Amino acid sequence: MFERVLAYDFRWSILWEPPYADMLLDGIRMTLVVSPIAWGLACMLGVAVAVCRTAPWRLPRALGTAYVEFFRNTPLLVQLFFWYFGVPQLLPPTAQNWLNSVNVPLLGLTLNVEVWTLIVGLAIYTASRVAETLRAGIQSLPRQQTEAGLSTGLSRLQLYRYVILPQAVRLMLPSLTTEFLTTYKNSSLGITIGVAEMTFATRQIDAYTFKGLEAATAVTVLYLAISLTIAGIMAIVERATAIPGMIARRSGGMP
Repeated sequence: MFERVLAYDFRWSILWEPPYADMLLDGIRMTLVVSPIAWGLACMLGVAVAVCRTAPWRLPRALGTAYVEFFRNTPLLVQLFFWYFGVPQLLPPTAQNWLNSVNVPLLGLTLNVEVWTLIVGLAIYTASRVAETLRAGIQSLPRQQTEAGLSTGLSRLQLYRYVILPQAVRLMLPSLTTEFLTTYKNSSLGITIGVAEMTFATRQIDAYTFKGLEAATAVTVLYLAISLTIAGIMAIVERATAIPGMIARRSGGMP
């Protein structure tokens, strides 16, 4: 066995030979397009859910809690299958035909129904995690800020917009960075519904060349390099936006 392993014919050059280099580059571009779009949608939805989770009214809190508990506690892969295989079957034929014809060009890529399904699935799943992160940030703020804001005539919406959320986001930025990296890595599940991202490209190169070791090693290094780059950039942002003297607390937070 060891002899066969040592006798393996390494061909690293396969990674930059046509058409395999183009496959890998397209996969990288797809991953770098899908991840930020899904993250942006997740942040917008996550903010709304976090506000519901910390609202003083019972119905919004119940709806926010139901959303978080459902999507956070079911596997992302199962959710992707539900959105891709299940939901279209519930739509009328006209809507199904429209979905299948959606092709949006972006940066030389075509965002078809498979890509949009991945984006929406990632966004909905990640929003539940972002909402919990922001909820912790909101509840870590002193109660006096809420009381002071309301006493000056701010509405509850204005209080969240101008006082609570800006501080909560800055306090929880390290955790939000982690969630973005998770979204970026979870995009690899797109292979299961036919999205040509980095993992899909690796599988294609292996299928055509039987050089799975080289392809898998390359994509592993790429994922690591991109993740470390993102983490380094966000570390700079975290230091620049840190609130002096404020540390997120787990109790005594906003009602």
